Amino acid sequence: MTFSDGSHLKSGVYRSIEWGDLIPEDDLQALLNPPDYLIQIEDGSAEDQITSTIQNAMAANKAANNAENGEKQVDPYEQALVSTNIIEAMNGQNVRIPGFVVPLEFNDSQVVTSFFLVPFFGACIHAPPPPPNQIIFVESERGFALENLYEPIWVSGKLATELFEDQLATAAYTMRLTHIEKYDG
Repeated sequence: MTFSDGSHLKSGVYRSIEWGDLIPEDDLQALLNPPDYLIQIEDGSAEDQITSTIQNAMAANKAANNAENGEKQVDPYEQALVSTNIIEAMNGQNVRIPGFVVPLEFNDSQVVTSFFLVPFFGACIHAPPPPPNQIIFVESERGFALENLYEPIWVSGKLATELFEDQLATAAYTMRLTHIEKYDG
């Protein structure tokens, strides 16, 4: 799969970035240092499967209790999970980033015209969505045929620090697609 509108050749080189380049340091540190109660849960256990439900209930309960007491304490980890904080310097940058496609819209020819680009397979479909500042909403007028949902791709385009909300997830970045290709490592 290769798609290009040719503009990546005219407008200069697209700088390759990684997902960590899109997340503010405070959010990154919060996600890298989860609360102790999460670390102690064994992967695949019954607790692991219901952890997100419990976390949501605990967060709602904590928020309600804090509101009653006039407090506004928010767990940095919980806040980072839903953060729309962005790296302002990325706005307007021509970038190239790898990721996985979560299709949102198709045209009459059944080619993908808009999608979320996410850092790991299954995000938004088999697993909860990543934080909004780790999701890019990508649009393509021409569209492209998605050959395999399971394979990563490279996308190139101009990044914007704009919020996009969909019932599936929220993205803190958007991009107009100029080039897409299979991920080569």
